[in-house]
Amino acid sequence: MSTHIDNVPKWVRITVGILALVNLGFGVMSYIDMSLLFKNGSGLDLSNAILKHANYEFAARNMAIGLALAFVTIIKGAPEALVILTIVRALIEIQTIIISFVQGNINIMLVLPLTFLLIEIVIIKTLVGVIKKEEEALNK
Repeated sequence: MSTHIDNVPKWVRITVGILALVNLGFGVMSYIDMSLLFKNGSGLDLSNAILKHANYEFAARNMAIGLALAFVTIIKGAPEALVILTIVRALIEIQTIIISFVQGNINIMLVLPLTFLLIEIVIIKTLVGVIKKEEEALNK
């Protein structure tokens, strides 16, 4: 585990903080009204009881990831924690993209998860470099 948490670039912490706010925002909006996020692009009948339950699961997942990202960002958590949480978030973006392709829902709605995935890949690559440098410094 890293001993020098200040080695994480400031832009990474700011970007992860923004991603945390996005997750929290998605979670809150999903609890209030799922149609705010998925009105025309999904073709889902949001009055269905099963989809409402899935909506609350979606909201809870976003809130949990957002809170974890915010917590690790605010307390200046170790780069390893930031990497793990960013990987979790990237896996969810990958899942969203795969589901869209499988369902044949290839439309403008894919721009958001693709954009977030690219940002997360850059963050992960940067943090892995930070971790490698710290490990090399420890091994000397």
